[in-house]
Amino acid sequence: MQAFEATNHFFDQAAKLLDLSDNMRTLLVTPTRELRVEVAIRLDSGKIGNFIGYRVQHDNARGPFKGGLRYHPHVDDDEARSLASLMTWKTAVVDLPFGGGKGGINCDPSQLSPNELEAVTRRFVQQIHDFIGPDKDIPAPDVGTDAQVMAWIMNEYSKFHGFHPAVVTGKPVELHGSAGREAATGYGVYLMAREMLAGMGRSIKGTTFAIQGYGNVGSFTARFLHQDGGTIIGVSDAYGAVLNKEGIDIPALDLHVGVQRKVIGFKGGEAATNEELLTRPVDVLIPAALGGVFNAETAQEVRAGFIIEAANGPTWPDADEVFQRRCIPVVPDILANAGGVIVSYFEWVQNLQNFKWGLEQVRSEQEKRMVDAFAKVTDMARRKGVSLRTAAFMLGIQRVGRARVLGGI
Repeated sequence: MQAFEATNHFFDQAAKLLDLSDNMRTLLVTPTRELRVEVAIRLDSGKIGNFIGYRVQHDNARGPFKGGLRYHPHVDDDEARSLASLMTWKTAVVDLPFGGGKGGINCDPSQLSPNELEAVTRRFVQQIHDFIGPDKDIPAPDVGTDAQVMAWIMNEYSKFHGFHPAVVTGKPVELHGSAGREAATGYGVYLMAREMLAGMGRSIKGTTFAIQGYGNVGSFTARFLHQDGGTIIGVSDAYGAVLNKEGIDIPALDLHVGVQRKVIGFKGGEAATNEELLTRPVDVLIPAALGGVFNAETAQEVRAGFIIEAANGPTWPDADEVFQRRCIPVVPDILANAGGVIVSYFEWVQNLQNFKWGLEQVRSEQEKRMVDAFAKVTDMARRKGVSLRTAAFMLGIQRVGRARVLGGI
């Protein structure tokens, strides 16, 4: 099963319960626009590097397209469609005035020099600048991109359209970015863990967590959980895992990763594999890496109380059925990792108003939106007798569908 097919599988489950017409289903599933462009640059070696860039604009019934740009060898048109669709439902679940977009470049940024990375980014913007903008499509960071890449995008776009910092979010704070944006997705995952546990009469303190993926999202999630008394018994990255049943010293791990750029070799735990981390007995398991982590086989081996999807699309449909059958609740990606797009919205608003918010205001407003969305999703799940994922899709589909009807064809 391809990624877009898997996303539409979850969409269809919710659409059937909403008795969605075939016409409306077609409207909501079909992307508005798909871009595929050549990104050719001269490499430092003098050779020509030829990459393919993608941008899928899924639905703008509720506002401009919004979503990240991913630089990774696995980027392709199907992945971009899937992630753009997820952004449509995600922005609707947390009630933002955006639609869904996603894209990126099929490249390995670790194999590109800083000059080459900048050249790739600027060439990509040259190819798509007419299709993005503060009131059209607002990109943001994703896997393999960061605030620096967003700064290059803003600068290159300005050469064609003038000064418009709201064209992209996730920029450096010094260049019209927002306080709290870098940590926003991880902070949101922390909030979802807190709310799930509170519903069970528990708290972060004394709860064990395992986090697969220690990039931006995984590392910030670990920091917030650790600060609140959570016990992180395992973390992993693309190279391997580190386990410690007594709890990993997260500040010490951050110092190690800051030097070595990987979690393996950390002396505060025992070396393990990603597979071992995913199957370790734990209260809360947090996949925070790439998609497609859980299939039916791996889902059967999971020994977690519940799962919070910090990554996009980590659970295939057959795995989701296993989790439901085993009564393992899953906080779905379109709710769990929405913190990033929420604070991107705040950055966009600040840029349009030429006004700065403080970190306290950003965090407070993010918490309000995520806690409110969590309450609405859990209420929908309880009333309809469905999983949290299906409830989240139902809420998102209702909001986007209503906007489509009101806006007309």
